[in-house]
Amino acid sequence: MTKPKMIMFDYGQTLISEGVFNGEAGTRAVLKYATKNPYQISAKELQEFAKTLNRDIGRYDPDVRKATHIEVHNHIFQSFLYEYYDIDIALTPQEREKVFWDNAAEKTLTKDVEKLLAYLKEQNIRTAVISNISFSGKALEERINTMLPDNEFEFILATSEYVFRKPHNRIFELALRKAKLSPKEVWYCGDNAFYDVEGSSKMGIFPIWYRGAIQDHNKQTPEHECLTINDWNELIEYLEKL
Repeated sequence: MTKPKMIMFDYGQTLISEGVFNGEAGTRAVLKYATKNPYQISAKELQEFAKTLNRDIGRYDPDVRKATHIEVHNHIFQSFLYEYYDIDIALTPQEREKVFWDNAAEKTLTKDVEKLLAYLKEQNIRTAVISNISFSGKALEERINTMLPDNEFEFILATSEYVFRKPHNRIFELALRKAKLSPKEVWYCGDNAFYDVEGSSKMGIFPIWYRGAIQDHNKQTPEHECLTINDWNELIEYLEKL
């Protein structure tokens, strides 16, 4: 084992911890910008419909979600949601998305992630991000850059922009091609045992299962061997021994 040339990271519950997602609060904030709502649809009603749409595309069924390797872009989803009820929102799709996300999910840095990124910079270990996310790449970049203004991520891949989502090989292949590195030269850190650990492992990328901000509902354990850590300092210590 040698030090990697690059470490890639997942976003949610890895770089940044997001609290319990409150879609109704996000929708309520967006509806404040409604210029037309002929059926007087409430945030609660709209969010219930959004849940139905999510079930239709398999987002709430773990088995379906595992088998579905295609990401649905949030702008498309939101367009269907609001146009279905003939609701006009006086925001661009990007603005609408930001209002929704900012109000639906709190965000805090995972403990010592800034210390880890500074260490990797000192060690000349490159960094990047691959996130399974329906929000746009621009929204994801803005959120990460706001929370981690000193980051030096070479690229941030939001699966919404690239069709394929983890654990599909294609999204990892794209990242490797952008980095111009082989799988053996890269490590991948993420909180999800299936999407992150299994996905990267199948590509020959060294997987790191980060459990420091893992959510209670994530009960899975990896089927492949991986480095399991509960704190970013553990990763620093591991790298120091190489």
